[in-house]
Amino acid sequence: MNLLKHLSSIIAMLCCALFSSAQDLAYNGNPDTSYFTARDLAFAGERDAARDTLKQVLTKYPDYTDVRCLLAKTYSWDNEFDKARLQFNRITSGERENKEAWIAAIKNEQYAKNLNIALGMTNKALLFLKDDTDILTLKAEIMQQISDKQLLQNVLKATKNEETTNQSITLATQSEVFDAELDAMYYGSLEYKKQTNWGVLIPRLTFNRRFNINGIQAEVDAYPRFSKTLSGYLNYGFSTSPIFPRHRIGGEVLKELPKAMELSLGFRHLSFENDDATILTGTFGIYRGNYYAVLRPYVVPDSRKGIGVSGNLLVRRYLKDGNNFLGLNLVYGFDTELNQFIVDGELLAETLLYLEAQRLRLEYQFTNTKGNNLYKANLGVNRQELAFSSGELFLSITAGISYQVKFR
Repeated sequence: MNLLKHLSSIIAMLCCALFSSAQDLAYNGNPDTSYFTARDLAFAGERDAARDTLKQVLTKYPDYTDVRCLLAKTYSWDNEFDKARLQFNRITSGERENKEAWIAAIKNEQYAKNLNIALGMTNKALLFLKDDTDILTLKAEIMQQISDKQLLQNVLKATKNEETTNQSITLATQSEVFDAELDAMYYGSLEYKKQTNWGVLIPRLTFNRRFNINGIQAEVDAYPRFSKTLSGYLNYGFSTSPIFPRHRIGGEVLKELPKAMELSLGFRHLSFENDDATILTGTFGIYRGNYYAVLRPYVVPDSRKGIGVSGNLLVRRYLKDGNNFLGLNLVYGFDTELNQFIVDGELLAETLLYLEAQRLRLEYQFTNTKGNNLYKANLGVNRQELAFSSGELFLSITAGISYQVKFR
């Protein structure tokens, strides 16, 4: 029995010695020097090596907050949000007024797309850091992100509803009257829309009556989707009428960007009987809350006349979903709608692209209770230079309505 006690004592002493040796082996350096070394490694992208050093420091100095905070940040930078959260929680639960830790912890939840958790953390941080400007700014940013996310969900909901009714027919009509001695213009269109596995196809017939000349244009639009964030636009139109281009060709590629933004680049080519015109265009769009704004420039390069430039700004405020909205459309520059003029039997196609024009249009779109019918009304005022009298401007008023019915 004495021998057994003696052996137990020896084993206990060996364990203590080994534990003490392991502790010494774990870390014996200068914690401040190690912290700065790890920070340099982390910023240089060598985060695994940085974490090894930080963990070693914490074995001996578990309350070294800067070391633990940097360790948490390296996890967050590498999208290991759960591991980062554990470290941040340990800091903020003990140091309630550590602003750096609170901000980093909140941003960790932002990066993890846990926006509601991040918002709750800003409220908690403000209990200890009252009226802190940086925390309040971060809170406002998160609230905006939540609002943007809700809007996108509403738009997706409307898109999903469209997918269940993957076909539609739209009938539209519009008129334009002038203060000058010009006959009123009338517009009408009939289009069919088909949702497919690859995107959307829209054949369309357009009727116009301008200056007592009637014309019809056949046209087809295609909106292929290449991926979740990349889509396209293709267009071809044909007409034998002098008030339309004989051939109309268009193409565009649209990329969805982070933070509810989008960007596109494309062109339009108009081929008339005696002339051609190429228009370069693109868009930059952004969603903020219930609002969507998109800017579209038009550029017409010409070796003789230089460059013609126009801008189109569309702003919409969405209501209950993506199919219900109020809109404002502004155009400045040449008339991108190509309300063409004929003088002495000659179409002034090229001249038109360099005429001064301004347009303001209001629009309102809404659905019926079931959401399978769309109604849209627009009202606008236009100011444009006369093609046959340089510098002389006229005013016009436009009004139009459209009706769309959806079905399977």
